[in-house]
Amino acid sequence: MFSLAFLGGVLLNIGAYLTMRGRIYHSVIAYLLADVCWIFIAIKDEDLLGTLLITTGTVLAAVAFYKMHKGFMNKKL
Repeated sequence: MFSLAFLGGVLLNIGAYLTMRGRIYHSVIAYLLADVCWIFIAIKDEDLLGTLLITTGTVLAAVAFYKMHKGFMNKKL
């Protein structure tokens, strides 16, 4: 029916729409969920380097989101 690539693409479009509307925190969540789809795709394709790089990027993005949400970054969006 629907593939992980389809679901990831839908989540990317939702994230882009939310970014355009100024809802940055919600868009980051959509992007992170899309990244999870890419991780599963890489695992299914047995792409270990891709899995490692996508997972590392997703973890770093999640940490940045947490720091931004808690106000630790002292940056304006």
